[in-house]
Amino acid sequence: MATFSTLDLCIFIGYIVIIVGLGLWIGRRKKSEETSTDYFLAGNKLTWWAIGASLIAANISAEQMIGMSGSGFKIGLGIASYEWMAAITLILVAKFIMPVFLKKKIYTMPQFLEQRFDGRVKTAMAAFWLVVYVFVNLTSILYLGALALENIMGIPMSYGIIGLACFAAAYSIYGGLKSVAWTDIIQVVLLIGGGLATTYIALNLVSDGNGIIAGLKDLLNGVTHDKFDMILSKDNPNYKDLPGIGVIIGGLWIANISYWGFNQYIIQRSLAAKNLQEAQKGMVFAGFLKLLIPIIVVIPGIAAFYLNSIGKIQMPVENGVINNDAAYPLLVNLLPAGIKGLAFAALTAAIVSSLASMLNSTSTIFTLDIYKPYINKTASEKKLVNVGRLTSLIALLIAICTARPLLGNLDQAFQYIQEFTGFVSPGVCAIFLLGIFWKKMSPNAALWCAILTFVFSTLFKVFLPSLPFMDRMGIVFLILCVIAIIISYIDNKGKNDPKAITINKSIFHTSTSFNVWSIIITAIVAALYIIFW
Repeated sequence: MATFSTLDLCIFIGYIVIIVGLGLWIGRRKKSEETSTDYFLAGNKLTWWAIGASLIAANISAEQMIGMSGSGFKIGLGIASYEWMAAITLILVAKFIMPVFLKKKIYTMPQFLEQRFDGRVKTAMAAFWLVVYVFVNLTSILYLGALALENIMGIPMSYGIIGLACFAAAYSIYGGLKSVAWTDIIQVVLLIGGGLATTYIALNLVSDGNGIIAGLKDLLNGVTHDKFDMILSKDNPNYKDLPGIGVIIGGLWIANISYWGFNQYIIQRSLAAKNLQEAQKGMVFAGFLKLLIPIIVVIPGIAAFYLNSIGKIQMPVENGVINNDAAYPLLVNLLPAGIKGLAFAALTAAIVSSLASMLNSTSTIFTLDIYKPYINKTASEKKLVNVGRLTSLIALLIAICTARPLLGNLDQAFQYIQEFTGFVSPGVCAIFLLGIFWKKMSPNAALWCAILTFVFSTLFKVFLPSLPFMDRMGIVFLILCVIAIIISYIDNKGKNDPKAITINKSIFHTSTSFNVWSIIITAIVAALYIIFW
């Protein structure tokens, strides 16, 4: 448990005051004039830098700061594939998916499904997303965040859950997406600044005070080569988590495209852009920031492994096994006064920004896809905003009550998230990708994809438990595509579906700056894989 100085506490309290104050100030407006577009899509006024920062702030939470650092300790640099491949995915989504979504002028992912298919598909997926957001995402963010506070500061779990919930609710429920997105700019600055400080201290400790360059060289020479392998060999004990070449040509693409392309709580920032060009620039900016994340969370984990192996730090052991996830909290405790408060604020920023984003997206889907079409079709703009706020509050209360019972007895809470969302990712990708780019896709085919993604994922898990998780997602996706094609041909007799999307190739045209930065990011990722193959 870390020892905090008065300076650390002042920095942390100052951070809370600034974020809540800024969020409330940004969200202020005459409530009689506030529309659902203002509340749920920030009035379609987000700029590229706000979009990019908010995407990263929504994405990075305790499971990355704590869990991915722990994976760096156990597995090594290979875990960075989640981040570096996400950078490429963001470019693909910006170029090929966002033009279609913004052309359709949608608020939510279920709304798109209704436009392309029918109300059955929309309602089924809206209900699923609400369940996942409340009982998987919100609960995991609260639980893992509170667990981090308990490990670092000794704050009891229950108080941590309630405190984080109140912090996020203080500005996000009042101000909507506008408050969330603009405060995320500060959150990302803190997240990256505090994370880099932790990396600096870790590498400087590795080099005995000779600087980070010397520390990185000592780290490369001091650990076994597999700690810096991006592609794991089959004899690696962690191969099941990162199945070799299958990582860059298989199921991780399904997880990434589903998450970055069709996940309401991520894509909502881009839907709120001033225009397509701002959305695309924001996503490529987020892709650039993604390149930095492994430096912030994975390298410290590897450094902790080396420092523990030579006795400079002592990792906690539970039941005879090293607690990998203690790596990041242990390194935070080594930071000097002031910097420690900054690093702790960065960790809290990662947690709270993700929590606020999830609350806003949950309220958006319920209000616009369930309440307005099925409960109150004539609801005024003011009524929709109030229902959105109430939905956020109720969702947060449910998550507070269920976070510890659902996750408290699990050995790996992060696996709880991956297993549950990984069951649906193949179906989501099949429905959206075929729905956008294949004119013959029928509503019945989409509905069966939504159902069978659970069925096939469960069958593979039960009868082929040795099959790596990522490979399973890729195989299920291909099976669903074949089934969707067969059902669509039966339904439409080989003709285009009546609700098929007509796409003009010109909508995929992107600016020179977007293309240049995309090439730079792709080249950097390719170089990293070549160097650390």
